[in-house]
Amino acid sequence: MGIVVEDWIELKQMLDEHTSRNEIVVSTNGVFDILHVGHVRVLKDAKSLGDLLVVGINSDASVKRLKGSSRPFVPQGERAEILSALACVAYVTIFDEDSPTEMLRALKPMIHTKGGDYQVETMPETPVMREWGGRVVTLPFVPGKSTTRLAQLLQSTGNERL
Repeated sequence: MGIVVEDWIELKQMLDEHTSRNEIVVSTNGVFDILHVGHVRVLKDAKSLGDLLVVGINSDASVKRLKGSSRPFVPQGERAEILSALACVAYVTIFDEDSPTEMLRALKPMIHTKGGDYQVETMPETPVMREWGGRVVTLPFVPGKSTTRLAQLLQSTGNERL
């Protein structure tokens, strides 16, 4: 079971203990306001690239800026708690920016992952990760599995299989 750590200085100290034992820290980020199988598969794949996985979640304010006033569906504290309960997640933290670049600079993981619907060379995370020799890896996207799709199904019918 993972730990929710909102203070990045404290989390960095915890991660430094792992890296001092030559453990590879992997990170990912996202909104995660309706957890679905696509999320779970990407999180498990991300964890498989290293020894521990840190998940950064967008704050409620960040989600509203990125996704609109109707989001997030689930508040940040609950999203963090849900993610921390997954076996593949070691730590969860929250960031208020619209991208995780400041979180990455503070935590300095060796690998940062995103779903395959992103292009490594155009992501704002890529040049930041390269500052300390880290790298960005895209993981297989799960077709047809997205929060937007689930929300649309719930709004349109309310009783269709998800």
